[in-house]
Order: sequence, then structure tokens, then C-alpha cells
Amino acid sequence: MLTRIKALATTLAPRLVEIRRHIHSHPELSGQEYQTAAFVAGVLSSSGLHVEEGVGKTGVIGELQGANQDDRILAIRTDMDALPIQERSGLEYSSRKEGVMHACGHDVHTTVGLGTAMVLSQIADELGGKIRFLFQPAEEIAQGASWMVKDGVMENVSAILGVHVFPSIPAGSVGIRYGALTAAADDLEIIIMGESGHGARPHEAIDAIWIAAQVITTLQQAISRTQNPLRPVVLSIGQINGGRAPNVIADKVQLLGTVRSLHPETRAQLAQWIENIVANVCNSYGAKYQVNYRQGVPSVQNDYALTQLLQSSAEEAWSSELVQVLPEPSLGAEDFSVYLEHAPGSMFRLGVGYKDRIINHPLHHPQFEVDESAIITGVVTLAYAAYRYYQLK
Repeated sequence: MLTRIKALATTLAPRLVEIRRHIHSHPELSGQEYQTAAFVAGVLSSSGLHVEEGVGKTGVIGELQGANQDDRILAIRTDMDALPIQERSGLEYSSRKEGVMHACGHDVHTTVGLGTAMVLSQIADELGGKIRFLFQPAEEIAQGASWMVKDGVMENVSAILGVHVFPSIPAGSVGIRYGALTAAADDLEIIIMGESGHGARPHEAIDAIWIAAQVITTLQQAISRTQNPLRPVVLSIGQINGGRAPNVIADKVQLLGTVRSLHPETRAQLAQWIENIVANVCNSYGAKYQVNYRQGVPSVQNDYALTQLLQSSAEEAWSSELVQVLPEPSLGAEDFSVYLEHAPGSMFRLGVGYKDRIINHPLHHPQFEVDESAIITGVVTLAYAAYRYYQLK
């Protein structure tokens, strides 16, 4: 079967490159993927899949029923949205939309998802059960997975697989990660409330800017002294708002940031830990405070058996030398984790780096490029893993 899957994918390769370049040239921001969704639905329909549009606002589902009577459903998720970045790659098929670019490789993800559906549709008589393809919007704002789940895409799903490009891995290779793949990402707002006064007489006021600086410094120092270094936490304040005039002591400062963590136990205590530190600093200097901590997406925790399935499928398809077992997770976030609250799953890294380049620009870079030969690597890996899934008991 692997030989047949490879042959089908190789035959489809020119068409898949065309698809990827079309999507790349016509990027759409999160929640606005109308043309992309229509294009995806058309390709799926032409391959004989049952298609539903408008799922999770602008998402698409394609279902392929295998010939055998295994009642399990395997979901395969790929995302479709682009980023608000002006492309500077110089490619002839660069983005035609000002200030919008597929700088995170979602055009490749969508193409791999379509290619996998096209291949499996031609061997449906050999599949053990139903495969549900999820083409998700709004991953970049970490909302799309929740929208899709709310619309019922995970009903009766037994397992789910996903893929994300990785420019630091060369094209032709894949990366496998057991356990934590990405971090939980939470939003943080801290408001410091002091008392205004003349800039020349700070002792008569309560300086919210100075106190905010103490809060930031104390939080950063406390991470290294009070958090388990084997369970990393990253807290970054990315925006500060406050002050009325250069010669007026600020009475209010707003801090906005992101908090990343890998372990659920650590994440569960971070909100209280942060508030305790803010309270201690503010109480010391007579300020009031407000802490608003909003949990975003959880950490992607790859299921062991499904990760083994991806690894063995990739090794059989491409050789063990081209499969990397990644030793470290990423502190980036992925709302693929939302699906894992409803079924076990695993996401692998698809190498898209050029082997002959000293520098492969990172994700979210305006000059980000991919080696398109990676598309077939992704399609074969996913298609073969999906075929083999129904052999697992």
C-alpha cells in the first residue's frame, strides 16, 4: 500500500504545487478565509468527499468513508489562515494582498490536507473506516479550533492527526515529538493604580510607572527563584500604557503580556502566583492593583501511541535517517490542543527548509519560504499513517 500511496502522491505533485501557490498568492486573515474555504471545498468535492462549508464560521469539513466497517473516525486537521505581514520574499507567486502573507506555512498545511484527501479518496476501498478532514480557520488568533469544536467536528472522533511546517528541519525530513509539543498560552493584564502628583515632588504621589517597573522586575526575578527550572515558564510584557504628561506622576499603568508554560500543574497555579507578587509589590508602596488572567489554549500533548504511528509510518516511507525525534518542545502555541480535549492526537513537524541555504528564514518572517518538495513528504506521511491507523486495536 505504501508503494501505491507514494505513486499517487508523485502523480499529484505538480497539481499540489499549483494549489499551494494559488493559496499563497491569495492569503486571507483569520476569520476571513472565504475564498480559501470555497477553493478547498471545490477540490474536496471533485475528489468525491462529502463536504460541509461554513463550519466554525469559515471552516470546511470533508468526509471520506472507507469500505470496511470500522466505526472509528480519524480526523486530520490543517489550518488555512494567513498573517498581517507584508511579504518580501520576491517570489513570482507572492501575496497579491497588501499586508497579508502566509508567513507561517498554512498554505502548505492546507495543500498537504488536500493532497492527503486526494490520495486517500483513490484507495477508499482499502480504508478501514471514516476519515474526517478539518480545514480550520483562525489558528493565528487561537480561536478557530474552538469554533470548529463548537460546531461539532469532534463528535464521534476517535483520534486526530495534525502537521506544522518547520524551517529548521530540511525538506524531506519530519520531526516527531513525544509528550509536550507546544506551550499553553495565556493572556495577562495588570493594572497598577497610584496617585497623581507633580513630577518634581514624587514623594507626594504614588508613582504607578515606577511601581509597574518593580512589578515587571520582580516577576522576572521570581521565575528563576520560585518556579521549577525543569518546568519552564515564560512571562513577557509586550505592552505598557500609562501616564498623562512628562511632568506629571502617573496614577495608572496598564501592563499587557503573555504567559507560556508546558506543564498543566504549573499552569494551574500561575494566576495566583502572579497576583501574589503584584499584591506584595503594590502593598509595599501604597498602590492598588487589578490582575486579569485569561487562560488561552492549552499545551499540545502528543499521544504516545499515535506519535509512534506517525514515527513508524514516516520511517517506513522515508527511512529512519529522515525522521528526527525532537528532544525539546516549542514555547509557541497551537490551538490543535483544543481538539485534544476531545480525543487523543498527535502533531508532527514537516521539514520545509532548503538544504543548500545557510539561512532559512523563521516562521512569521516576511521572507519566509518553503522547499515545496516537502509537500509530498507531508502527504505520504499523513496518508500512510491514516491507512495504518485502522490496523491499530
